[in-house]
Amino acid sequence: MTHAGSGRPRIPLEPFVVHIQDLTHEGHGVARRDGKAVFVEGALPGEEVRCVYTARRGRHDEARVLEVLTPAPERVEPRCAHFGLCGGCALQHLDPAAQLARKQRWLLDSLTHIGKVEPGRVLEPLTGPVWGYRRRARLGVKYVTKKGRVLVGFRERRGPYVADLRCCEVLDERVGGLLEELARLIETLSIRDRLPQIEIAGGDAVMSLNFRVLAPPSEADLAQLRSFGERHGLALYLQPGGLDSVRPLDHFPSPPTPLPLGERGALSYRLADGLELEFQPQHFIQINAALNRSLVERARELLEIGPEDRVLDLFCGLGNFTLALARRAREVVGVEGDGGLVEWARRNAARNGIANAAFYAANLAGDLIGQPWTQGGYDQVLLDPPRSGALELMPWMATLGARRIVYVSCHPATLARDLGELVHRFGYRLESAGVLDMFPHTAHVESMAVLAR
Repeated sequence: MTHAGSGRPRIPLEPFVVHIQDLTHEGHGVARRDGKAVFVEGALPGEEVRCVYTARRGRHDEARVLEVLTPAPERVEPRCAHFGLCGGCALQHLDPAAQLARKQRWLLDSLTHIGKVEPGRVLEPLTGPVWGYRRRARLGVKYVTKKGRVLVGFRERRGPYVADLRCCEVLDERVGGLLEELARLIETLSIRDRLPQIEIAGGDAVMSLNFRVLAPPSEADLAQLRSFGERHGLALYLQPGGLDSVRPLDHFPSPPTPLPLGERGALSYRLADGLELEFQPQHFIQINAALNRSLVERARELLEIGPEDRVLDLFCGLGNFTLALARRAREVVGVEGDGGLVEWARRNAARNGIANAAFYAANLAGDLIGQPWTQGGYDQVLLDPPRSGALELMPWMATLGARRIVYVSCHPATLARDLGELVHRFGYRLESAGVLDMFPHTAHVESMAVLAR
């Protein structure tokens, strides 16, 4: 039996058995059937599985597991009851050590096949907690009229709907067990159908929830929210418009103003050397606090900074790397495209008594000629670009004369592409590369690479 839909290839309904040979970068098992690749959700390399098609495509087909006939040695029981439905995780059925080994293989394969480069050595993976690690997340909220209740969670794996979560094992434990209670809270609000998402952002001492609101909350709503925040020790924020409209619940609807460090609702996190960085809920911070601390320390070590060195930190954000590098260098210059983040980076430098760090706002994908910070050369460069990488910067970076470059990446393919440019066109050598376990149980790969003249 088959069925068809709207001009798409017919999808056979009969189950079939395949042997899984590999794993895609999205965490799906790879098999071959009738000479065509089949990506099987829920399957692991080495397994024999019974599955059923979910889609037929031109270059590959898609399927999902019905039964694992021969499990892989690395298969484990997922800890979360929502695994498989929720799109937040892709690899809970794979042992964490095996997840990390697989991500390292994906990185090295990307370097070889895309960048045509090979590191002189593979860095030891950076690891940390694999549960309760996520201090940043965006949760969807949906009031379902037919059910008469609110759903709070990540999007479903196979659709645009909000997953009906009771808890989340990877979220910071300060909020991971509150999802059901949070849904019940929103059900009581007059704007329950006008509240589409919640942004979670956690500092070391304070966890915040930022509610996106499409209609003004009533006084009763504000009282309910305030009570919830006080009961659970959370700092609550409301966002009625764009990112510049975010403000603490207690200040709503007055204009947003940064709270002094130490006040209830102020968010901050610590790094080594007593550094403390303050941020707002809408700011980018690395989602895994423990791994971020390890990452900053490793980057500082790999740059081999001396007391007379001048260092450039590109895509510097709040100064996450910049301030730590300034503890070792004569001068550090941080550059970021978001002018608001640059102001916060300066504020963080002042708070930590760092006078040898300068910050500039600039479009790093644009024309850099004439920018004041491009003058004078640099001994080392650190860059931590978005997923799209920094291809436009490669020719310019080659003119700086830096003897060492550390590249932190959240996408192996763009990392490999950019490293290929620096190695094959501009005379750098790929000294080392490796992964860090920033996102356990997901298919997301965070990595770093070191280049030397």
